[in-house]
Amino acid sequence: MHPRWVYQYGCETWSLTLREERRLRLFENRVLRRIFGSKWNDVIEEWRKLHNEELNDLYSSPVIIRVIKSRRMIWAGHVARMGERRCVYRILVGKREGKRSFGRPRRRWEDYIKKVLQEVECGYIEWIDLAQDRDR
Repeated sequence: MHPRWVYQYGCETWSLTLREERRLRLFENRVLRRIFGSKWNDVIEEWRKLHNEELNDLYSSPVIIRVIKSRRMIWAGHVARMGERRCVYRILVGKREGKRSFGRPRRRWEDYIKKVLQEVECGYIEWIDLAQDRDR
């Protein structure tokens, strides 16, 4: 089984913080170091751990955070195409009724979708309208 499949279960609905992203990258590098093992250093004649750059060269798949963000975008498109009558759409996109609690509002799943769209320079396009075109 591929090591990423284990900890990606349900990642489409996660709202990752920077701390969680950092912890996932650390976990991924730890797993890759275990898979690829150590490297022999001819200069000092001993084994050493692989550096992050060496791990990235050996393992050609994209970084876990990028995979999670792309899977989240695929799920967002799926939800947006469901329509307003579906329960999943209403839960993930809908607004809560009543007064909100004191303090800064928590980030919603929809906020993370908008953040990823800004990272790929589609920031000012409404994501629900964008998702109607599957190829885009």
